[in-house]
Amino acid sequence: MLILAVLALGALAWLIYQLLRAKKFTRFKQTLEQEIKPKVVQHIIDELNETRSELFPNNEAHQQATIYYWCQYKSRILQAALNREIIDESWLKQSGNWRNSQHLFHVEAHVLFTGKSAQ
Repeated sequence: MLILAVLALGALAWLIYQLLRAKKFTRFKQTLEQEIKPKVVQHIIDELNETRSELFPNNEAHQQATIYYWCQYKSRILQAALNREIIDESWLKQSGNWRNSQHLFHVEAHVLFTGKSAQ
């Protein structure tokens, strides 16, 4: 009976630990959506305005399409923020989100731009 009680307590502790990790991951995704995404959007708009030319008109339609692509998924927001140096690896480590970013990239790997052409 004592063994069952210890096992039940251990299982409960593990479930609580997993719940805390899930809440932290959810907060990380909310941070990406609420704090990082507006910076990414502004950077995209500025970048497209600066590179506007006759060959690349970068009008409103181009801006909206680019914003839609980079902000459709949380992993793309994170990828865009890292590529544009809005955040960096040290911010992820200092904020305790290094593991969360790895998990997000793993979960949404199918939507990330890797630079490889599809064959």
